[in-house]
Amino acid sequence: MAVECENGNCHAWAARDPSGILSPYKFERRTVRSDDVSLRITHCGVCYADVAWTRNMLHNSMYPLVPGHEIAGVVTEVGSEVKIFKVGDHVGVGTYVSSCQDCENCNGFLENHCSKNVFTFNGVDADGSVTKGGYSSHIVVHQRYCFKIPDGYPLAKAAPLLCAGITVYTPMMRHNMKQPGKSLGVIGLGGLGHMAVKFGKAFGLKVTVFSTSESKREEATSLLGAHNFVLSSDKNQMETLKGSLHFILDTTSADHPLDPYLSLLKVGGVMVLLSFPSEIKVHPANLNLGARCLSGSVTGGTKDTQEMINFCAANKIYPEIEMIKINYINEALQRLIGRDVRFRFVIDIENSFK
Repeated sequence: MAVECENGNCHAWAARDPSGILSPYKFERRTVRSDDVSLRITHCGVCYADVAWTRNMLHNSMYPLVPGHEIAGVVTEVGSEVKIFKVGDHVGVGTYVSSCQDCENCNGFLENHCSKNVFTFNGVDADGSVTKGGYSSHIVVHQRYCFKIPDGYPLAKAAPLLCAGITVYTPMMRHNMKQPGKSLGVIGLGGLGHMAVKFGKAFGLKVTVFSTSESKREEATSLLGAHNFVLSSDKNQMETLKGSLHFILDTTSADHPLDPYLSLLKVGGVMVLLSFPSEIKVHPANLNLGARCLSGSVTGGTKDTQEMINFCAANKIYPEIEMIKINYINEALQRLIGRDVRFRFVIDIENSFK
């Protein structure tokens, strides 16, 4: 383990440059304000966003950079004005930790779309400080951006809900996909895709998984219980599903054609793009002639996030995870790039900084 030369009250791992290599780091978290919650982080999920920003793929990384925005832990302190949380509560923090709280989006619980939204890491807070994420021993956040995790729901499993879970749940609610008996296609079977399958089944949908890898068939059908698996490179398999799906969730970040999938939608069907390929091209006929909709979505607002967590607890929906210690994070990020994870890495923060 590298020598920690920085000072501060919070232990963490940080990237220092675009190589994306993380190593031990210490920094100072702010003291608890009247409307803040401080939590001891027990677990943090590993998202592809952690790869993107540690390696400066978006050309806006601010180093040293502490990633992590799927955070679960235990409340250790609350401010004087905090009423809904108490010491000992199990809580989570997601992809953002601040917003203006007074615009149309914030008033509609769409804080994730606020123009003054502040990301959990690599964001600039109101005081000018750069936010640092969940690859750390504790975090202090405004109570509005903290979420209750129901008793009995494992904190390790709760962490991925704060990004992967809410990112698929939000568009499913927005586009009224909670309709038993209807059909859902899921493109990609990674961290987001496997949660889409789980939600689809919980909503009573007939779920078809699309993948470029035949090796995913067993995972999709036997492990996750999808009703159907289609190798997307097989034109015959794709052809048999034309005009058969009500909904499609596209979780694949790699560049790929959308037209073959749009043609699978029924009249009035909806396809939602959840990732960020470098570009998308669509033939107008695949939208116009079927009255189809191509939509985009990111994470969710605070109301939807708490609702999603409660739904998972009530219906025993748990992400599939691989637990690691923080000293394995560089290997884990490399494996994430190579799609070698079933289906979400979760860092055992609690036992990594002892």
